[in-house]
Amino acid sequence: MILLKLLGMPDDVSADGYMIDHMMEFCLWFMVILFVGWTLFFLFILWKFRRGRNKQAQYHGFRAKWTTHAELAVILVEAVLLLGFAVPIWKKTVKDFHDDNAMQVHVVAYQFGWAFHYPGADGKFGRNDPKLVSSTNPLGIDWTDPSSKDDVVALNTMRVPLNQKVALTLTSKDVIHNFAAPSLRVARDAIPGSSNEIWFTGIKEGDYDVICGQLCGAGHGLMKGTVSVIPAADFSEWILKNPSIPAQFKEQKVAAATAH
Repeated sequence: MILLKLLGMPDDVSADGYMIDHMMEFCLWFMVILFVGWTLFFLFILWKFRRGRNKQAQYHGFRAKWTTHAELAVILVEAVLLLGFAVPIWKKTVKDFHDDNAMQVHVVAYQFGWAFHYPGADGKFGRNDPKLVSSTNPLGIDWTDPSSKDDVVALNTMRVPLNQKVALTLTSKDVIHNFAAPSLRVARDAIPGSSNEIWFTGIKEGDYDVICGQLCGAGHGLMKGTVSVIPAADFSEWILKNPSIPAQFKEQKVAAATAH
């Protein structure tokens, strides 16, 4: 991917990012060819119709059959880009989101950061209630819900297991944001009051940048996060050791269990 590297695109570390890279590389080479071709044609026209050679203006202009062929070739290439690249990638993105083997994570954007909500070892998300949102409970999780006992909430750093498909459900607390992870080749808007879905599979360990792709306020440039791809065993250990349930609710659950 010569042009992508020249333009500073970070290395692809996702299982399906190669499709995006191939389409972008194709588009870039197509634009280079168009730029060079039309520039040469423009210079040719300047030379052919220069004043020294044409004392009188020619209103019929330049006529040649190959220009029609060139325009048809451009249409053909654009059709290939749409039908051969864009539509299949879109179809795969939509069709493959619902996967029983994928790890589900809820992502909530806010000015100016990211909150990541994991369902914990039981695989079930605890109930959310906007009335419960506070400085200590930014997602409004109902900690009295039995499904929330092992939920994990992480701010600005999302840990994911290596070679595991991760399905993200995106929303926002305030304005429109955009979850963009260039190294994983994913980006999608996070919109208040609605949910958008994306997925990826990290295939290389490391920490990768998350940025907001929508101008969202004065702190937009500081709205950065991290996707940390770690071994599956390390992720399992982390998720088990870091439930976010506050101490008082944990004590209540223990007391209730003891009473029964």
